Amino acid sequence: MERRTLGRTGLSVSRLGLGGLFVSQVGGPYEQAREAIHRAIDLGINYLDTAPGYLNSEEVLGQALADVDAPLVLSTKLGGRPQPFNAQDPDQLRASFRESLRLLGRDYVDMLIIHEPDRPGQYDWWTDKEHYDGPVMDVLAELRDQGRIGYIGLGGTTAYELARIIRTGKFDVVLTAFNYSLLWREAEIEVLPAAVEQGMGIIIGSPLQQGALSRRYDDEVRHGAPWLSQPRREQYLRLYALLDELGMPIAELAMRFVFANAHVDTVLTGARSAQEVEQNMATLAKGPLPEDVLAHLDEIAAMVPFRPFEEPFGLPFTRPYAGPGPAA
Repeated sequence: MERRTLGRTGLSVSRLGLGGLFVSQVGGPYEQAREAIHRAIDLGINYLDTAPGYLNSEEVLGQALADVDAPLVLSTKLGGRPQPFNAQDPDQLRASFRESLRLLGRDYVDMLIIHEPDRPGQYDWWTDKEHYDGPVMDVLAELRDQGRIGYIGLGGTTAYELARIIRTGKFDVVLTAFNYSLLWREAEIEVLPAAVEQGMGIIIGSPLQQGALSRRYDDEVRHGAPWLSQPRREQYLRLYALLDELGMPIAELAMRFVFANAHVDTVLTGARSAQEVEQNMATLAKGPLPEDVLAHLDEIAAMVPFRPFEEPFGLPFTRPYAGPGPAA
């Protein structure tokens, strides 16, 4: 397994990491999750990411790692616990971290990440919204001084607000999701360049857009999905035509596209089983995409350079959709 240095942290992380959301109850029973975690480590994955917001993911990881001796890089997050969550309460933040350590069976984590610091209304992290200061920064500094965490990071999904927080220079890593994949490229505009400028480690989450790029939805793209804008529909059809030409599964193309970016240190797989871990490892082993394929993908991505206004955040292929919500 190829490893990269995670920006200025100096941590050596596997090119493929394991995201914790689907090794929780949402992904299946505990034994299935345990097999996925152990298979990932057996195959050389050393970076695992979780969060209080990922249902029982921390607890599952803690149990599954209890008998693992391999050196690992582990990250978890602040945000969403306890409920109701008050991001301005330092005692709540400390208590949440203590609970993370208890569930994980650890007394230290390599990285502690602020979850969704970039979406107003998600969590109210900042008392100074211009300089991005708040109690969370004091708690993070305190935990680092105590030797209970190694590095601090951001875990967000916006295309521009996240870049402004990055440019404060206060953070060591960024985990950016839903904005860098085959068809969703807005992180290329500001988020990734800002992180490179700051020497931050770059982690990509949701390279398959939580299912929108995990398999083909030919029938819905052609005849259904009323929530799908016409430009996005035409873009999908162009992508599917390229897949037919290449004879390649969409998930393979999507993963290999993200791996091709030299600035990306590690890519999180949302594998929920040992088989899915093995599939992702096999994809990584195939190496980078040819330059002509990347050029075709750039042309397809340029068809919809910005997310359409009414596009659902998680494209609900095969799932009911109630329509756009009320304006904020």
